Amino acid sequence: MQGDQAEKKGKVKKGWLAVRVGQAQAEQQGDGFRRFVIPIAYLYHPLFQRLLEAARDTYGYNSAGPLWLPCSVDEFLRLRALVDRETAHSHSSSHRVHAGGHQQLAYSRAKITS
Repeated sequence: MQGDQAEKKGKVKKGWLAVRVGQAQAEQQGDGFRRFVIPIAYLYHPLFQRLLEAARDTYGYNSAGPLWLPCSVDEFLRLRALVDRETAHSHSSSHRVHAGGHQQLAYSRAKITS
């Protein structure tokens, strides 16, 4: 995947965005934050928009450097997988959504906002 390659190299290609993921507890425990590179299109997805709102509430607007997302790495990876799956599914099936997808999205929204 192009995003994984960019994570390793430290460079961000046009159309991609570097983010730092982690929670304050992780930094206090010495785990720190983890860097990911995501497509800018993710920022328009409703689940990512909720995460961006949480980032605004946690860190405010006046932060220098990369965008910090206040969730655990595991939560971020689940969110990224959901968005990837939903995006791939919508491209392959003319925007139809399976009923099971709604349950997964509702669960993810609850996890992100808590």
